Amino acid sequence: MTDIMRMSELYVPTLKEDPADAEIASHRLLVRAGMIRKAASGVYTFLPLGKRVLAKVENIVRSEMDGIGAQEIMMPVLQPAELWHESGRWDDYGPELMRLDDRHDRQFCLGPTHEEIITALVRNELRSYKQLPLSLYQIQVKFRDEIRPRFGLLRGREFIMKDAYSFHDSQESLQQTYDDMSAAYGRICDRMDLDYRPVEADSGQIGGSVTCEFMALADAGEAELVHCSCGYAANTEAGEGLARPTEYTAADKLTKIATPGVHTIAELAALLDIPESSTVKALSGKGKDGAITVFFVPGDHDLNELKAARVVDGFELLTDQEMEAAGLHKGSMGPVGLPEGVRVVAAKSLQAISRWVVGANEDGYHYIGAAPGTDFEVDEWADLVVVKPGDCCPKCGLPLEGARGIEVSQVFQLGDKYSKSMGATFSAEDGSEQPFLMGCYGVGVSRSMAAIVEQHNDENGIYWPVSVAPAHVCVIPLNVGDEEVQPAAERLAADIARAGFEVVIDDRDERAGVKFADADLIGWPLQIVVGKRGLKEDKVEIKLRRTGEKRDISIEAVAEALAFTKRNIKGSGIGAFGSLFSD
Repeated sequence: MTDIMRMSELYVPTLKEDPADAEIASHRLLVRAGMIRKAASGVYTFLPLGKRVLAKVENIVRSEMDGIGAQEIMMPVLQPAELWHESGRWDDYGPELMRLDDRHDRQFCLGPTHEEIITALVRNELRSYKQLPLSLYQIQVKFRDEIRPRFGLLRGREFIMKDAYSFHDSQESLQQTYDDMSAAYGRICDRMDLDYRPVEADSGQIGGSVTCEFMALADAGEAELVHCSCGYAANTEAGEGLARPTEYTAADKLTKIATPGVHTIAELAALLDIPESSTVKALSGKGKDGAITVFFVPGDHDLNELKAARVVDGFELLTDQEMEAAGLHKGSMGPVGLPEGVRVVAAKSLQAISRWVVGANEDGYHYIGAAPGTDFEVDEWADLVVVKPGDCCPKCGLPLEGARGIEVSQVFQLGDKYSKSMGATFSAEDGSEQPFLMGCYGVGVSRSMAAIVEQHNDENGIYWPVSVAPAHVCVIPLNVGDEEVQPAAERLAADIARAGFEVVIDDRDERAGVKFADADLIGWPLQIVVGKRGLKEDKVEIKLRRTGEKRDISIEAVAEALAFTKRNIKGSGIGAFGSLFSD
């Protein structure tokens, strides 16, 4: 029989008041429910109930990884700097990398991810294409020295992550594992009862050219998303979409107008009494070679610097001093009359309008009616903007909708980014030495726990999905020590445990109101109240935490119904107790 947990013995220090530093629901409720405690900024201790939830998330992840043939390992948190120098990331990763020196003045870092370690491992062990493909994963603590840790478990300096790495001898093999991992990640989200979207994303510091993020929709999410009814979804930084610029028709030829004191798009639009979408915004940058490019985007959109970097290698925006030295006028840049040698790159969406409202490259003046191909030339049309709601879906053309999301997982195709730089090769079928093709696949385990709470809470606390709840059923005797109530509650708890459910009994000598409040705050999926009045009719009250539904039911029917439910649970068991409330 499964052991019954007792609230009188559990370390569950619940709080009535919200912690002062909690900005979002998951942070507030996980602290109040006695599941986590802050040790330092961005660093948390998981208390017993929080650890139980965390373990269940880990086990969901583990079962899906094992199910597609990935094998679990454990790599060191402490990583030697020389491996990061081999990959070139020691300097590129930036200040988020936690670095330290040992007593012998050797440099190390605390791992934010493990591409270097895993590549160094397999280059000494995998020698032949016959040993491929291979997928290895771990579930482990990671470290990133966030400049501003916040939102509890969503942006910490220490966090728990599942990271997997795969090794292949062909692109076809890599694609197959990438697809298998993506499907597994969808199932992981389903089993955690997350409302999520797989979205186009940027690979960031991990690298690679193909990647997808799995975003749990939540108002507290730091990522901005766009999505469409056709199924398209993307992070706004990585997504493709066509802006909808509007044409200013007041001028049918190039006309210079005075715009004294106008230096921003908002000021220009106000002066002309037109929408910002009828103006064209200019930004200047340079590449590694020092050559200057001016980018033009619709006035109501922002330049996406990640996309600009695809056009200009080593892209960075010019400083005010660099602009002045290049003969560029901040607030009045335009494509007509730019200094010689300056390259012009424009957003594809601007091809839809024949005449632009732009700067005149002279302080206090702008052009209306500037025509590409007549008054100036565009060197390249490119996808340049940060996508936003209302833009056209790149798949079907309908307007995109907006949302916010929490990144809970991401899959990458790394190609040979690490294997080539670190000399990790295998003997191919033709006898040649080839670098491995690699994939990388991460799940934020502790972050997923917070994402679940963001989607599963109300004014009274958390309502956990059954699949990750710290226990499935809470039995609440109203009169602890009563010669009828207490034994009946103990027998019921034992029957439920025998049926295969995890049970906690609130045997504390507390007022009923305190027990009810804590049960709702902690979020036990099913609550069963045992009281003297009900026992006179051989009944108890059951409550489904998710919906708040209540009903009276005979004690014998509870155990019988739960035993039937256990036998017929499918998948994650998220709706396991709904049958108790159906006629």
